[in-house]
Amino acid sequence: MNFHPLVKLARDTIDTYVKTGKTISLPSHLTDEMKGMAGTFVSIKKHGELRGCIGTFSPTQPNIAAEVIQNAISASTRDPRFPPVTSEELDSLDISVDVLTEPEKIASPDELDPKRYGVIVTKGWRKGLLLPDIEGVDTVEDQIYIAKRKAGISPDEEAELQRFEVKRYK
Repeated sequence: MNFHPLVKLARDTIDTYVKTGKTISLPSHLTDEMKGMAGTFVSIKKHGELRGCIGTFSPTQPNIAAEVIQNAISASTRDPRFPPVTSEELDSLDISVDVLTEPEKIASPDELDPKRYGVIVTKGWRKGLLLPDIEGVDTVEDQIYIAKRKAGISPDEEAELQRFEVKRYK
């Protein structure tokens, strides 16, 4: 199969880390998408079901390639909702990479669209993020509710809202 370079990087990272416990090196040639700085999420599905998803709200690494490597390892081995991926599962995994735009503060939920924008909810030190265009999340209310739940913010608590867009690579 011919994968987008960011998806290939995430897949190679997961394969190597799961089989050997070692982190791969940055590719010697970085594509234009790999050179910038941005938050990224790596999502892993197995037979259509979520198997792991970890990412960063904003950049923590010197470039997107390094961000994807870090988040691919975390999504495959450190997502608290799932056991670590095993080498027997590797061939049955579908991997996608989302590259986030810079989050922007919004004044109200009216500025959200769950198909186009992801949301970040913040209350004090608690912060929750939900990516856009997630199957089964069709309303702004659902999107905010799930993001608040992830952050440990109760549904009736006020929270600061930010939105962002993603480029999704499969």
